[in-house]
Amino acid sequence: MFRSSLAFDRQCFAAVAAPLGPGLRRDDDSKRGSSTLARRPLIIAHRGASGERPEHTRAAYELAVEQGADFIEPDLVMSRDGVLIVRHENEIGETTDVATRPEFAGRRTLKTIDGRPVTGWFTEDFTLAELKTLRARERLPDLRPANTAFDGLKPILTFEKVLDIALAAGVGVAPELKHPSYFAALGLPMEDAFVATLERRSLTRAGAPVLIQCFEVGPLQRLRARLATPLLQLVAASGGPFDRPDLSHAAMTAPHGLADIAAYADWIGADTALIEPLPGAPTNLIADAHAAGLKVAAWTFRAENAFLPEADRMGDDPAAHGRLRDRLARFAAYGLDAAFMDQPGLATR
Repeated sequence: MFRSSLAFDRQCFAAVAAPLGPGLRRDDDSKRGSSTLARRPLIIAHRGASGERPEHTRAAYELAVEQGADFIEPDLVMSRDGVLIVRHENEIGETTDVATRPEFAGRRTLKTIDGRPVTGWFTEDFTLAELKTLRARERLPDLRPANTAFDGLKPILTFEKVLDIALAAGVGVAPELKHPSYFAALGLPMEDAFVATLERRSLTRAGAPVLIQCFEVGPLQRLRARLATPLLQLVAASGGPFDRPDLSHAAMTAPHGLADIAAYADWIGADTALIEPLPGAPTNLIADAHAAGLKVAAWTFRAENAFLPEADRMGDDPAAHGRLRDRLARFAAYGLDAAFMDQPGLATR
């Protein structure tokens, strides 16, 4: 079931670290009798197998490994005592049972996160010891009701624990630094804590099985001076990076913007709408990125109709699964190098 680190380095990491090339891994489908694409993008399990287990839990990560994901993805935020915690956001009312804990009722508050007002409970107001008492729950219960059977069972993980899971499994890790400027303003320097963690693990070399992501620009530029591991600049279909109000994602994904990104990063991670606005009608983004020396990952592939374009849906139930494999096959044909997926098993089976 688990692959060795050597196997990971041989089969996958050349595709992650190399600045050019298709970045596609060849699966041994003929031996398994699978009808899966003979060549497919690297599969990054988005918050683990989050379509089948509550996101960012050990159960989600271990299921993703069993399903054959090449990478597992933890989103990183920080505790009050400066520990890197794995949660989708620093607001944890959506993804834990904190709202049911009377001892923490007084910590519900309103904050401004990257210019947006958010009400709830925030990791930076809790110590690691307090966070460890909480239990995870499904973030999308209406779309993923089966996942609610796991509510209350699994604790919050630290980044160190996710690295342990990946090391034991022989897969890569694709951490995303969430709101680093916000945490730095609170006196919680995320970049320093992150680099220190990788240094303790000897994961700062060019051949380390790590792919580091961020929507902000400055943190990646600074990390480039401190680390040799591959970096991925995230870009969305609208807006721009919080730390660069002078810069839009539209400008970043134009040819001149991609050349600027290539000066510090190895990959871009693009919203699928930037690659395929309409099914079967791709833009030039992948070709332009490859020409700039960048590999391309796309986010996020999800099986539920609610997340699929109309042409890929099956039926009217938002929670029912549509034609995700067809969608992924189109993106692979466009030359996609990696796919962030909530249901990685749909690509690897």
